Amino acid sequence: MSRQLHYGMIDAALDPVAAIPWFARQPAERRNALLEAGRLSRRGAGEWMHGEGDEETGVLAVVTGALKVYGQAPGGREALIGLLPAGTVIGQSAAFGGGPRIVTAITASPSLVFTLSDSALRRVAAAHPGLWEALSALVYGQLRLNAQAVAELIALKPRERLVSRLLQMAAQAGGEIAVSQADLAEMIGVTRKAVNGWLGKLEAAGLVERGYGVIRVLDAARLERMLAQ
Repeated sequence: MSRQLHYGMIDAALDPVAAIPWFARQPAERRNALLEAGRLSRRGAGEWMHGEGDEETGVLAVVTGALKVYGQAPGGREALIGLLPAGTVIGQSAAFGGGPRIVTAITASPSLVFTLSDSALRRVAAAHPGLWEALSALVYGQLRLNAQAVAELIALKPRERLVSRLLQMAAQAGGEIAVSQADLAEMIGVTRKAVNGWLGKLEAAGLVERGYGVIRVLDAARLERMLAQ
């Protein structure tokens, strides 16, 4: 069950929200208005944050923990398409010309999340019209990652898709990725056994290190060179 933390209780807790790159790029007055308008809550692992097709949209930031993001494939099957670490911001707003939610987001682990509803965004935008451009930039970044994922699926072999996904996730998470091999396998469309074998070879070469529920990228430059060959 989620537990909302009201603004008067969480002044110190808002500091890591303000430091998240998307918020940090906002002018100070706009950033403060967003922090005051949002809601900070603790969520347990496996909690549903929003579903694909939900009419109630808005912005969601991962302060601690991680989110699993799913998209719906033909036939109604949900496919894991991404794992979002702390510091990630996703979302869109029907209030600014968008439509319903395009992905499903579920907590991958106990998480602290910060949410801004459409009504909260409208209130902030009334005093800070530049928020529209900031939201457009956020949506553009999400579209760019989706386009990259499609290009990887078409152009790269399965082992190369694993390397590319490791590099992308490591860049988001600071080098240490909290992800299971089963989730990695689902994201790149192969078996867990194949992922385990490829990770073993990368570990033997000193490129990654496996821990319990985590993968550490030790040499991103060499991994990038593997993709360039």
